[in-house]
Amino acid sequence: MVGLQADNIAVNDGPLTSENAALLRPSEPTLPLEELRKRYDEDGYLFLKQVLPRQDVLDARESYFSSLQSTGVLKPGTEPVKGIFDPAKNHLDYPGIGAGHIGGNGRPGGDRAAAFVDLALDAHYQDWYAEKFCNHPALYDFVAKFSDWGKNTLNLRRTLLRNNIPGSKPIGVHYDQIFLRYGDPTSITAWVPMGDIKLNGGGLIYLEDGDKVGLGLEEAFYAKAKETGLTDEEAKSAFNTNMMATGLLSEFPSEFARENGRRWLVSAYEAGDVVLHKPHMIHASTINNDPDNVIRLATDLRFCDSSKPYDKRWMNFYKFGDGV
Repeated sequence: MVGLQADNIAVNDGPLTSENAALLRPSEPTLPLEELRKRYDEDGYLFLKQVLPRQDVLDARESYFSSLQSTGVLKPGTEPVKGIFDPAKNHLDYPGIGAGHIGGNGRPGGDRAAAFVDLALDAHYQDWYAEKFCNHPALYDFVAKFSDWGKNTLNLRRTLLRNNIPGSKPIGVHYDQIFLRYGDPTSITAWVPMGDIKLNGGGLIYLEDGDKVGLGLEEAFYAKAKETGLTDEEAKSAFNTNMMATGLLSEFPSEFARENGRRWLVSAYEAGDVVLHKPHMIHASTINNDPDNVIRLATDLRFCDSSKPYDKRWMNFYKFGDGV
């Protein structure tokens, strides 16, 4: 990947270069379902190009940033849909919900950030997002066919609408089943970029063969917990308490990848793209080093087969301190 280092792609513990990173494999949603399922099983993810109508995504982005405009987060004279951060401001005053601290999900920021955080949380409950965007038929219908769940396809109500201001702390290394403990590991996460994200703009990154690594970590710890005489439920709880306090596997993606003999897979994203990934697929995000100060906005939507056990806690809207 020539020139990767010059693109200023970085995580908490250093740059991502051609030595420790490669590109995600994109897939057209029009490919035969058999091929798409094969890629998903092999890679642990499926990077789909233009599943959602681009304009619908941009309309949602505009609604979000219009609702936050009064906080002064946007550069004066710019259109809300562009989501350009005011470089004269301190990014610490505009903390992202769920960014950098996955578990524990307490209220981020102090008094100075209160207005921004309140509006960022409130966006989760607005019709343009909670009803229209999260239930977009183009994505729901694709997942229903792809998974072969059909009418049993259920989109979980709890979602995480994350903004990532340039220079702010990125999301650490984790996999989603850590937070979906009360259901079978059969859910599908749809990571949806709400706007274009440059290669160095803070997008999601996936560990090469990360699903296998996640499963290995899970099985090794579960076996160790069972050896001590714990019940299944006690073993699950023990696993969670042995994660970092945040629910992360690591705050240091480069080190984590090196220890596991893997690379990170990166990509630029366009409004309309969606990445589906498995419950044990290990992922993180890069630092938002967008040269144009574009705020990275994305959401995590999750789907499950309602005919099988799933984590009912995820049928409630996101709120601070909900313990999930």
